[in-house]
Amino acid sequence: MTDPSSSLRVAMIGHAFMGNAHSQAWRTAPHFFALPAHPEMAVVVGRDAGRAAEAAARLGWAESSTDWREVIARDDIDVVDICTPGDTHAEIAIAALEAGKHVLCEKPLANTVAEAEAMTAAADQARSRGVRAMVGFTYRRVPAIGLARQLVAEGRVGDIRHVRAQYLQDWIADPEAPLSWRLDKERAGSGALGDIGAHVIDLTQFITGSRITELTGRLETFVKERPYAESHSAGSLGGLSGTASTERGPVTVDDAASFLATFAGGAMGVFEATRFATGRKNAIRIEVNGSLGSLAFDFEDMNVLEYFDARDDAEVAGFRRIIATESVHPYVAAWWPPGHGLGYEHGFTHQVVDLVTAIADGTDPSPSFADGLQVQQVLAAVETSSDTRTWQEIPPS
Repeated sequence: MTDPSSSLRVAMIGHAFMGNAHSQAWRTAPHFFALPAHPEMAVVVGRDAGRAAEAAARLGWAESSTDWREVIARDDIDVVDICTPGDTHAEIAIAALEAGKHVLCEKPLANTVAEAEAMTAAADQARSRGVRAMVGFTYRRVPAIGLARQLVAEGRVGDIRHVRAQYLQDWIADPEAPLSWRLDKERAGSGALGDIGAHVIDLTQFITGSRITELTGRLETFVKERPYAESHSAGSLGGLSGTASTERGPVTVDDAASFLATFAGGAMGVFEATRFATGRKNAIRIEVNGSLGSLAFDFEDMNVLEYFDARDDAEVAGFRRIIATESVHPYVAAWWPPGHGLGYEHGFTHQVVDLVTAIADGTDPSPSFADGLQVQQVLAAVETSSDTRTWQEIPPS
């Protein structure tokens, strides 16, 4: 492996939506942050040679390949970045870790708890050889979210009593929107629950510093069948959009998920994840109420954190709107002057910064595969609860 004090040669597996976002981050991070090692965009891997070559040229990768196994076996690759559907995460990540490569894997970590356990075991074994692994919950790295975590840790909101979390989208609200791999349980693992619900599970635990211990939930699929995209056969589901055909196939994942939860610190949690919230494009809404105050965040206004201090005099009491773009806020010092907001892509850049720094320093990056496993256990508990109409306990970490 390359000496991390000089460079880290990166191979990215997959080049669709997440591959675009990750590529932008690998390109940008070394130009704005003083990194302890320089990431080199060595190779991008895709199933189709022509599309992979086009992605390499467009996104800034030095070369392309269609064989991820061959790429992982190469001595000149240090980091493997996994941006593929969930059904491939375990095989690729375990092979990369066993080959001595550092791994960044998109969320959710896997499609099942068993796969996530195997991946975590492989990461634990690799750690003893100095190999690091991280799961990509990038919303943790929004400056306003980092500030929320900091205020909770400082005791600004006191003892946490309520946590409310929603992730609301509407991209499949149209019943004629065509099938994609995200609507196929074999490939995606779950629907709104794992695709977007996993984010708010991770975010609330990150902000509060407390894990979910039990829950009861419900899943619902509103549209049971959808048309196949015309550009794909019935056995090959496409991307997020496309022209619909007259042939239809089953939707095998949830369209929406909701659950009640208890946190280790005693707080009550209410969670909702849906891709049927008409008019909501990417609304991640989190509110934390404590004995001394409250915090509120909405990703559709991502540079803002609302903070209420219950100790204020009644005549001036109320939520204050904090614009989280000051140099004292997490990650912001490397970017623009105060008030010049950051965007969706910056979380991915911050992810690269944290991973490269951890690899160079020989420390464990966060969130770890163990963190990803714990989120997977929460996802599985929601599914079981929905099937059995029972409360489910989450195994202790």
